[in-house]
Amino acid sequence: MAKPQPPPALDDIDRRILAALVENAELTNKALAVRLGLAESTCAYRVRALRASGIIRGVHLDLDLAALGCPLLAVVKVRLGSHDEVGVSTLFDQLVAVPGVLRVLHVAGADDFHLLMAVQDAQALRDIVLRHVTVHRTVRSTETQLVFEARYGVGIPLVPDARST
Repeated sequence: MAKPQPPPALDDIDRRILAALVENAELTNKALAVRLGLAESTCAYRVRALRASGIIRGVHLDLDLAALGCPLLAVVKVRLGSHDEVGVSTLFDQLVAVPGVLRVLHVAGADDFHLLMAVQDAQALRDIVLRHVTVHRTVRSTETQLVFEARYGVGIPLVPDARST
């Protein structure tokens, strides 16, 4: 297994660029440069470097799942009966490919995986869990929790907050 590499050092400009892009990932390079008071070439170079280093891994859409026919959100907790490395890795790969799964977290504690799912209704949720989750030999049990509401958090601080100093 490859030894994890330390993340590249980020300076204040990198952090300001990231903060601006977290707030609005659709900012053009020109708008980013104007907003931060930097040259366009500096912003373009820095964003390319942040992507190349893996700090920026992608851009994601925030979809209205209800408008797309999947108004029911659920967290499905999965407990395994066995925990060999290959089996866990294989199951992880299979879980992220399940229709309706938005995110899979491999977690410590009583559960082994948490799946955030969006589906049409309770019957669809039941069917997906039975057809795609509990069928795996290593899955010992599942527990499903309905999500009433979800909100994004503020995220990690990328630039110092002037109010906290």
